[in-house]
Amino acid sequence: MKLATFKDGSRDGQLVVVSRDLTTAHFATGIATRLQQVLDDWNFLSPQLQDLYVTLNQGKARHAFEFVPSLCMAPLPRAVQWADGSAYINHVELVRKSRKAEVPESFYTDPLMYQGGSDDLQGPCDDAPFASADWGIDFEAEIAVITADVPSGVTPDQALEGIRLVMLANDWSLRNLIPAELAKGFGFFQSKPATAFSPVAVTPDELGDAWQNGRLHLPMHVSWNGKKVGLCDAGPEMTFHFGQLIAHLCKTRRARAGSIIGSGTVSNKDWSKGYSCIAEKRCIETIEDGAPKTPFMAFGDTVRIEIKGADGRSVFGAIEQKVVPAR
Repeated sequence: MKLATFKDGSRDGQLVVVSRDLTTAHFATGIATRLQQVLDDWNFLSPQLQDLYVTLNQGKARHAFEFVPSLCMAPLPRAVQWADGSAYINHVELVRKSRKAEVPESFYTDPLMYQGGSDDLQGPCDDAPFASADWGIDFEAEIAVITADVPSGVTPDQALEGIRLVMLANDWSLRNLIPAELAKGFGFFQSKPATAFSPVAVTPDELGDAWQNGRLHLPMHVSWNGKKVGLCDAGPEMTFHFGQLIAHLCKTRRARAGSIIGSGTVSNKDWSKGYSCIAEKRCIETIEDGAPKTPFMAFGDTVRIEIKGADGRSVFGAIEQKVVPAR
């Protein structure tokens, strides 16, 4: 099943069911008006949405209409929490190597994670406003999941059962603000503005064989100003799968339905596959040439993030954003 949230002037938008090929949609009004309602009462409401989804795919939904991604908010426009991991250890290795620093052994056994802002999440086609291009504006292409209630102390295998939906994320980073923040020893804050998410969120069963043990085995397509810069495989090199990330989050506390957990930047050891964030490209340049050459994003720049299935069709729809000056 594929779900989206349409803009309707409210903070939480209007829940819609979207066809498998992302061409048509149908309001879910008779079942639920908001995605959070569904997550709070999943066992009762999701079968009804699934029935509507089947009818929509069969072309028999009476009030179906064209699906327009630009009308979408984030699937969860404001979430109970947004916790982002760094599950692709190659990303960490590149950053450390460019600084001629070793990766601590614990990084290979214990995931990195930070708590981001979840009260104001961006839609897939929303402009990304920033007050200064000198902040080092960078995109980060990621996978994310939305959970059910997950108890404290859950095992990684048990945590996988708590995944309700999968989607894409663009976890914006302001690279030039990060060093000063981390030097304080208290983590990211101003350097991590609002994150954007794909037009649709998808139940794991829709992903078929591409979803294996908490990993999505499909390539991440990333284009910057219309030029393809990344085609990293999201599956094999994900050091910590989503069950492990959720278990890490829930080591000392429970997670409530509607929690969003991110994978961190999708990254591969094979540099020929490109990059999912500019920082990685700059790290590679530093390692090879002694200094970075690629600039960060400028006002007017665009980024497109998408995953396609084996049939060549977009699975989640694309995140397509433009960097603009803040008003």
